[in-house]
Amino acid sequence: MMPGGRMNPRQMKAMMKRMGISQEEVEDVEEVIIRTRTKEIVFKGAAVTAMTVQGQKTYQVVGEPKERERKRDEKEQEGGIPDEDVKLVMSQAGCSAAQARKALEECEGAPAEAILKLMASR
Repeated sequence: MMPGGRMNPRQMKAMMKRMGISQEEVEDVEEVIIRTRTKEIVFKGAAVTAMTVQGQKTYQVVGEPKERERKRDEKEQEGGIPDEDVKLVMSQAGCSAAQARKALEECEGAPAEAILKLMASR
């Protein structure tokens, strides 16, 4: 049986306040997306409640979930090398973007190793 099963809502709210628990509805929620490595779980028009217990926030999502395959973003399609890393290698090693990207791919995305590799090949 749930504690306070016979309490009226006002008593329940007062008891939660004494225990340091606050609860609020998140307004105007359009969509909630949970992303895993391989899929996305999407809730359209979900009801979301935020509960704070001892400084820790917990969100409760209520709605009809739809699962879909996760779309790959542009960085993943280009081999997962961020543009910032390519620019860093280009500026430090004085090479082209293609050379920097190739060196980063060969060094498994490690900018320092890619810079050293390019500078050593001169």
